[in-house]
This record gives sequence, C-alpha cells and structure tokens, in this order.
Amino acid sequence: MVLRPLITAFALAAIVTAPVSSLSAQQHVEVPTQAPRAQDVSSLDGIMKAFYEVISGPAGQPRDWARDRTLYAPEIRFVETSADRSGKTTAHVMTHQEFVDAADAGMVKNGFFESEIHRVTKTFGNITQILSSYEMRAKADGPVFGRGVNSLQVYWDGKRYWVASVMWDDERAGNAIPADLLGQ
Repeated sequence: MVLRPLITAFALAAIVTAPVSSLSAQQHVEVPTQAPRAQDVSSLDGIMKAFYEVISGPAGQPRDWARDRTLYAPEIRFVETSADRSGKTTAHVMTHQEFVDAADAGMVKNGFFESEIHRVTKTFGNITQILSSYEMRAKADGPVFGRGVNSLQVYWDGKRYWVASVMWDDERAGNAIPADLLGQ
C-alpha cells in the first residue's frame, strides 16, 4: 500500500518538475486586465508574497493570472534555465502569456505549491536583485518534490515596484542550491 502513493508522488514530481518549455500549451488562457493590489506592489515583501501566492493552489483551482500580470513590467520576460538529458544547458525565454499558456493546465490539474525558503536581496537606488530559493509541493502540506532559485530583477518607479524579469533554475544532480542561498 505504501508503494502506490510513492509511485504516484514520483509520477507527479516528474510531471510537475518537467521544464515549462517542454510542456505543450494545452490551451490559450485569457488573462484579464485588472488594477494591481496596493499591498502587492508597494513593497518588495508584497511583490514576493504575491509572486508565490498566484501560482500556488490545489488541483482544480484556477490560478490568479490577472493578479500575477499586475506584478510585471509590460514587456516582462521569463527565462527558464535547465539542462537537457545530455547535460547541455538550455534557456527558454517566454512572455507572461506564453508562460501562463504552458504552465496553467498542469498546475490546475495536478495542484502546485511553490514557497520561498530563503531570500537574498540587493538594492542600489531604485533597482533590486532578488534571489529567492523555493521548494515545490503538489499539496500545501505534501512532501517537497523539488527546489530551486528564482532570480527577479525589480525596480521602483516612484509609486510602485515592478518586476522587470524573472529567471529560474531547479536544483538537480550537479546543481545543488548553495548554502548561502539557503540561509546557512
């Protein structure tokens, strides 16, 4: 009996941790325009809280892509880095809409929770670099099936924060998260 949940957990981990770029967009997801929530864009903590909240949720729950879009500069780029089966580094650059179209179906079907485990923030003037280590689960209280680091470039325009770009890489054999990005 223990074997079946274990197999299911490994199968889910394989599906959910597959690079977003390897997932075919199952459908175009309409993302309505809405005003940003002040608490999301008035501080770096607010940006990061919203960043993780919008993509996290149980199976069957639609993601709040409209709220997500309010965090980003209009021409945001997402860069997913990974390694192919031969170990060659790959980078897939996406717009917000391309990311949503590729990621939505799997997140909603399987459930997906990404939470921050440590953050390193460097600010100079109006620009900020955030390295945010994360862990992934299929259920809020489920086992961790993966970890990685998000790199966000954020700027302050005098009224609010904007995320200008997001890059990420998942932890894997030969690519462990360094201790300083885990707060150790």
